[in-house]
Amino acid sequence: MNTAAIAARHRTLLATGILLGVAGTAATLVQPLLIGDLIEAVALDRSPVWPIVLIASLFVADAALAAGHFYLIGRAGENMVLDMRTTLTGRLLHSRLGAFHRLEHGDVFTRTVADTSVARIALSSSLSQIITSALTTIGCVAVMAWIDWQMLLVTAGCLGVASAVALGLARAVRAAAVTNREDTSDFGSGLLRVLGALTTVKASRAEAREAEHIGELADAARRSGIRVTRLTALLMPSMNVGTQVSLAVVIAWGMARTATGELPIEDLTAFIMYLFYLVSPLVMLFMSLGELQQGRAAVDRVRELAAIEQEQEQEQEQKQGQKQDQGSARDQGSAREQGSKPGSGSGSVPGRRREAAGAIEFREVSFRHHRAAAPALDGISFSLPPTGVTAVVGPSGAGKTTLFQLIERFHAPDRGSIHLGGTDTAALPLAELRARIGLVEQESPLMRGTVRENLTYARPDATEAEMADAIRAAHLDQVVEALPQGLDTPLGEGGTGLSGGQRQRLAIARALLTRPDLLLLDEATAHLDADAEAALRQTIAEVGTRCHVLTIAHRLSATIDADRILVVEDGRLRARGSHTDLMDRDPTYRRLATRQLAPAAEGAAR
Repeated sequence: MNTAAIAARHRTLLATGILLGVAGTAATLVQPLLIGDLIEAVALDRSPVWPIVLIASLFVADAALAAGHFYLIGRAGENMVLDMRTTLTGRLLHSRLGAFHRLEHGDVFTRTVADTSVARIALSSSLSQIITSALTTIGCVAVMAWIDWQMLLVTAGCLGVASAVALGLARAVRAAAVTNREDTSDFGSGLLRVLGALTTVKASRAEAREAEHIGELADAARRSGIRVTRLTALLMPSMNVGTQVSLAVVIAWGMARTATGELPIEDLTAFIMYLFYLVSPLVMLFMSLGELQQGRAAVDRVRELAAIEQEQEQEQEQKQGQKQDQGSARDQGSAREQGSKPGSGSGSVPGRRREAAGAIEFREVSFRHHRAAAPALDGISFSLPPTGVTAVVGPSGAGKTTLFQLIERFHAPDRGSIHLGGTDTAALPLAELRARIGLVEQESPLMRGTVRENLTYARPDATEAEMADAIRAAHLDQVVEALPQGLDTPLGEGGTGLSGGQRQRLAIARALLTRPDLLLLDEATAHLDADAEAALRQTIAEVGTRCHVLTIAHRLSATIDADRILVVEDGRLRARGSHTDLMDRDPTYRRLATRQLAPAAEGAAR
């Protein structure tokens, strides 16, 4: 994320706000001089009306300019926060799935919500305050030098020591702010972890233990936050000490010089007013430097998150790799042509796409998860026809879900290629690829919203007739009719309000609504009762007549009706065939099937 570019998009508001601040600074700097003129006019028995009118006008102008300054700077800051959050959200939504899963979700939330607000300080208000405070400081010093340079030297000596202390505190504030942001992220991550498994926490009677752990994280954030507050609070006193010493010296020395006639009383009054005027911008300058350090720490955290790997980058890398492969293939083809005799050959060209394209084809596909010891898939090859039902079975951890993730291009194969309808999926735009695939995950994730919103999530433009067809196909029509508001019934987090089987069927209806070329069912019958499972098996068979259904199945009942079965073990495709065939010749499938058949047979005997 280019924060400088974000700030540049709002430079007009920022520049206007800063100009108003500069104008307000000019109005402030003139005031002591006019007050000096007022004192001189009274001393010389002249009319004080015009000096009073000018001073009052400057007060009003100063107030109006300050209000405009803070409004425009604040508005620019909020606009920047909006840009950062929308940019960050877009990059998170388009990130590579593997990269996203390596992040702590609490930390992602903190950086997206809290750190973007803190980053606004560095990009808008602190920067503006530093500019206006610096100009006010320079202006005050210049006028004070013009009034009496000797007293300015004394003032500078006292304030210089305080300023050096304040600079050291500002650097310490940034280091403490970084620690506080990290502690806050740890607290957010810990809280989300517990809330995401609240049922398990209660069932395990772990409320007290988790409350203690979350309390420790919260206390760590409190301690680091107090350190930031303590260091920030020291900025003001450090400047106040220097100011008070300066004021005492100026008043004592100035009054002595006034008594001897060396320094006019109006000049001493103006100098003291400028000294007071100098203190506030100096304090604000160092306070803003401290806030800028905190904002920079937040900006760095936002940039780190925005640097997450993107699917588009993966797509470009794959296209670049394809171009290189095509170039190598052309070179090899030219060499073969030069080495062959005219009229010779078998009539087939290596690498030419087959005329009859299947639904999905794996060609020597291998993939290893990040930091995994063994590959999740190793040299997988198979081809499925345009229609039909195929079940993928195997022990837990065999690579079945990874196979689905590669089809959806949530991950890219380390070796080999995957073809959808005869086209390499790496060559298809992600939107087109995923529009042709329907996916029903094992946990059937639903979102807070109405049943209709969850149903049409992948196809917001679906008609009522299309929705009704998908609902009937998933055997969800009676459930919807029984809901208090039908399709407009609101659901809670994760689809609360529906049973596990109903959530599963709603997820299936959502996938069917897209009319996919390939339907992926990741253990779609896991939460269904016997009647619902039987109805769904019939639905799957019907869907398989117009597209190919590839289903991960642990239940034997879900594999018997399949046209073919793929047996995966240790990342390899060890066997394929029908249920009867595999029971005869594949020990892994026979073992998995027997473990389910034996309990079922015992239950029937009872």
